[in-house]
Amino acid sequence: MKKIFMFILSLFVSSISYAAVDTALVSRAEKYLNSITGLAGDFVQTSGARVDKGTFSMLRPGRVRLDYNEMPVQLIADGKDLYFFDKSLDQITTVPLASTPAGILIRKNIDLRNADIRVVETSEGPNTFSLKMNLRGQEGLGNMTVVFDNKPVKLNSWSVVDATGAKTDVAFHNMKTKTNFGKDYFQIQRHKTVNTSNGDDFYD
Repeated sequence: MKKIFMFILSLFVSSISYAAVDTALVSRAEKYLNSITGLAGDFVQTSGARVDKGTFSMLRPGRVRLDYNEMPVQLIADGKDLYFFDKSLDQITTVPLASTPAGILIRKNIDLRNADIRVVETSEGPNTFSLKMNLRGQEGLGNMTVVFDNKPVKLNSWSVVDATGAKTDVAFHNMKTKTNFGKDYFQIQRHKTVNTSNGDDFYD
């Protein structure tokens, strides 16, 4: 399950070959991403031979939630940190959101050209276009490729390659605009039961 945390995203279009950076595509992606406030839908995640499905929610700035249908795990960003919550073990792994490639998409102001983000490749096909990017100075930590539908521009999928070279693809479906999430929707919910000599026990 920890491999999921190394994480996320994209429909890989094998017929598209990457070339130089097209600034017009970067501008289109940037304009679209900055227009998003909230989204919700379904996802299909592929990592090696494993395929998982679930629901996806995003609320800018800073909040993301992925719930898996067949696994007792959640991936949640609360605006500051990214949490991998294994409910079966009541175990939480945390990393700073700013240190992850996916944090690029949920910033308050998305600047793909003049900030700490480096777009290294762009490509365009008949129905989609994509941007491959990483964080400046952290190239060795992995990269992220985001795929967009062409007309109209909308989020299609993303792919993350971690520092070990492992690739996780996430394709999105049934995506709709949504902003009316509950107050604590992007918070991990842990329910305390009894206090033991080893600390508090929790249940789901």
